[in-house]
Amino acid sequence: MILYFSATGNCKYVAKRIAEAIGTEFVSIADVDSQKVEGVHGIVAPTYSWGIPSILQEFLQTHEISKAAPSLFYVTTFGTTPGQSFYWAEKALKAGSGIKFDALFSVQMPDTWTPIFDLSDERVVAKKNEKAEKQIDEVVTMIKSGATGNHVKRKMPAIARVVYPRFYDGMRRTSNFSVEESCISCGICAKKCPVQAIEMKDGRPTWVFDQCVMCLGCLHRCPKFAIQYGKNTKKHGQYRNPHVKI
Repeated sequence: MILYFSATGNCKYVAKRIAEAIGTEFVSIADVDSQKVEGVHGIVAPTYSWGIPSILQEFLQTHEISKAAPSLFYVTTFGTTPGQSFYWAEKALKAGSGIKFDALFSVQMPDTWTPIFDLSDERVVAKKNEKAEKQIDEVVTMIKSGATGNHVKRKMPAIARVVYPRFYDGMRRTSNFSVEESCISCGICAKKCPVQAIEMKDGRPTWVFDQCVMCLGCLHRCPKFAIQYGKNTKKHGQYRNPHVKI
């Protein structure tokens, strides 16, 4: 089994590619209903603020994971740098299960943090996904060959570990979201939110927690692009991985 967390499809696609190559299933951590998860080959998750999503941290700390032989791998997807995301994933895994990853990998993909990164040019985005295919192929090859060790590319020095908790904490404030008049009250944002941070009130999405995972899945999935975060997301566009349904 390969566990993954994905808001826009990048990690789901990477998990799917690897699972098909090694002959196993891939399962979203949001769909795991048991505190004990056995036979895990690997975990795939995105880099958030040089660290890991809060939902992954909580999952790893509260679930007992046992690996499938012969090894357990972690793959982080990232836009500009994976920072020290693998460090935080290993720390959470050790806290919850008392084990560590045998191999660490990374895949560079379109950065979906659109408050900063522009994904409005479809050609540029397509090229990034094309380049990602070769990286996924390399990761698959290494996993099948039994590679171990840290193979994460473009990682940052350990000092980045200091930045992640404080910076990510600020990013997660749901007060940064706004809803435009183009909202059609479809409720997709509320149904798909991985931590149930959104409720529909009077036909409009309302964030009921001060903080969420800040995966921006609500923004990227919205059929009318009515959900925004700050001032830049409208011009930076939406994104969903073209190879999987999310």
